[in-house]
Amino acid sequence: MKKVENLETIFIATTSIDDQPKVEEELLEKLTQTKNWDGRLLHKYKGFWCPTRLVLPLVSIEKQFQSDYENIIDFIILATLPKSGTTWLKALIFSIINHHDHHQKSQLLTSNPHELIRFDFDIMYKTPPQSSIIFPKIFATHSPYDALPSSIQQSHSKIIYLCRNPLDQFISTRFFVLENNFEGENEPSTIEEALEMFIKGIHPFGPFWKHMLGYWYASLKDPKKVLFLKYEDIKGDTLLYVKKIAEFLGCSFSKEEEENGMIEDIVRICSFEYLKNLEVNKDPSGEFMNVKYSSFFRKGQMGDWANHLTISLAKSFDEFLKEKLGDSGLTFEIFTSTQEHAHDD
Repeated sequence: MKKVENLETIFIATTSIDDQPKVEEELLEKLTQTKNWDGRLLHKYKGFWCPTRLVLPLVSIEKQFQSDYENIIDFIILATLPKSGTTWLKALIFSIINHHDHHQKSQLLTSNPHELIRFDFDIMYKTPPQSSIIFPKIFATHSPYDALPSSIQQSHSKIIYLCRNPLDQFISTRFFVLENNFEGENEPSTIEEALEMFIKGIHPFGPFWKHMLGYWYASLKDPKKVLFLKYEDIKGDTLLYVKKIAEFLGCSFSKEEEENGMIEDIVRICSFEYLKNLEVNKDPSGEFMNVKYSSFFRKGQMGDWANHLTISLAKSFDEFLKEKLGDSGLTFEIFTSTQEHAHDD
């Protein structure tokens, strides 16, 4: 059977619950598949490697948005690759959007950020069978820009994209996957083998460089629609970027709010250390889509890759990344000044 990457031409009829597995099987048969380093099955969909269990939800979301275009006016979409600072971004955006509403803002103290701003595929999973998908005004996605519903791209919706030093993102993802053991008894590949697959772009929502460049070019084309952010930049001056995000979303802080320390308050409450130590995020029974709340808070550090990868591997990766990003104008500082001149033992 000829493999395809686009499923828009396939009509997805409303089916009974009993028919759903058959529909899913027929759709997945049309896509190229492979396995991630942890054994998870991935299917090539719209040019990226999509975790198999998310393909059908994303196809259904596309269909829903195409039929509901007129209502997609002022959505806010948070886009990231997994483990690029998604939890932090959700906390910041939720606090910024609700900074006038103390009651709403206080929910962050008793709820995990992933429950406050849901993913597109999570919304689909929690929608009763044969029901219309009711999307909130703000939601998150891991999908590449080119894979977003065309109605989202053509609307006046705002998109905030956050990316991270790819090596740190890789290490964070690896620990996250190993801790949650998504594939049970499967023996995961070594870290070197996993990095090789990452470099080839074989990972959930990869290739990572295409993911970043898609949103990067979209932000250059229409900076009023797409705000492109780097994890490291926000870490360096969180106050500045909280104000920048608020301005982008059209909910700037008043002079009085700034003087009263509201921005500093948001920065403090949304900090890694503060969120990690909230009771809700330490609760061993707390889960989001079968993922422990606590596993969303490992280190939150920059440059942690150096504790797990050799300098020579990192230098090879740096050359590869520069080649892939080319003359796009998008750059990443993989090394600190000390690391750049270091050698492997």
